Amino acid sequence: MVDSPSPADAGAPPRIVIIGGGNAGLSVAGRLQRARAGEITVIEPREQHAYAPLQSHIAGGAARASLAVRAQADVIPPGVRWLRDEAFTVDAEARRVHLVSGGRVDYDQLVVCAGLRMAWEQVPGLTEAMNAPEGVSNYDFTLAAKASPVLRDLRAGTVVFTQPPEPASCGAAAQKPMYLACDWWRAIGVRDDIRVVFVCPDPVPFGIPAIDRELQRKLDEYGIEVRYSRELREVDAATRTLVIGHGETVETLSYDVLHAVPPQRAPEWIAGSGLAASDDPQGLVDVDPETLRHVRYPEVWAVGDAARVATRPSGGAIRQQARTLVKNLTAVLAGREPTSRYDGYSVVPFTVSRGTVVFAEFDRRGRLQPTIPFWRSLYRERRSTWIADRRVLPWVYWHLILRGRA
Repeated sequence: MVDSPSPADAGAPPRIVIIGGGNAGLSVAGRLQRARAGEITVIEPREQHAYAPLQSHIAGGAARASLAVRAQADVIPPGVRWLRDEAFTVDAEARRVHLVSGGRVDYDQLVVCAGLRMAWEQVPGLTEAMNAPEGVSNYDFTLAAKASPVLRDLRAGTVVFTQPPEPASCGAAAQKPMYLACDWWRAIGVRDDIRVVFVCPDPVPFGIPAIDRELQRKLDEYGIEVRYSRELREVDAATRTLVIGHGETVETLSYDVLHAVPPQRAPEWIAGSGLAASDDPQGLVDVDPETLRHVRYPEVWAVGDAARVATRPSGGAIRQQARTLVKNLTAVLAGREPTSRYDGYSVVPFTVSRGTVVFAEFDRRGRLQPTIPFWRSLYRERRSTWIADRRVLPWVYWHLILRGRA
């Protein structure tokens, strides 16, 4: 059994437990450690840490798979304890995390950074389809590495790309390998021999008019057939067919390659621990979307994809969330009220060719919110934002974000 020390004595450093060692968990851990906020423990079972945004470039054949992963031990911020285990449930009244191993960890402050679970099983036949040679996805490291040669070597046939409904971890990133593949096929002269179908759960490519115009232009340029307001219903890997639909309207498509992104939901233990709102079917942690503090348990906080913050989840959103949370948590530890506010900023860099990006930055109301305030057209397709997305941001992630320095 893994037990934390008995409840902290007066004057002892507060015990801060973070569930999840991904982007959100380590961003918060690094910032808290730099602030000397207390004894920090990160609970994370995985031994490999992946930089998820790069998986789209890998799937699209624009990056090597080895660039996206490092050993988890190498990215844990100095001075932070790593507990290689998994949360089973949280007893918020007792301030205790029960672990899958059977152990438990007591806390004074808890930060939930558990992310979303890929619910492949929610679409009948999808797991089997991903195990077949024709099944690929940029939402799984192994499947992204598999996608690269499958899409690169295709010379004719039908490829179906699917996007998941919200909530999803940067769900619109499902489009990125599609644009990269189309740009490649066009460059080698086989684009006209490949039918590309994009299944989108929404009536528009993204939901912000300025971004939609940029993306629709690329969809038209590549000749992609779009099935708007449709979701993946089921897949038959044996016959290489799938069913998409909306309400009672259904359509069956045949495919030679299927690039699918599954529905996503919060880990079930969050709702089982009473940390989700009773009316939330996705089981997200019920926090104040501005302060990121739980609405019923003041010792519980959350950031990242598993937090109910009323904006589109994305890796880029986590930076501002982590900054806000750490300011508020350290204020509470000092006996003050939390006053920092998260405005819902999020960002989705759409890689629309092998050298350009549509950089969508926005707030929770869907208003454009460019990093450079007076550059209102920063969202438009540009080479410079591709350099930032492909070259600069990975370095910033590994060397600054995970250390709580950015």
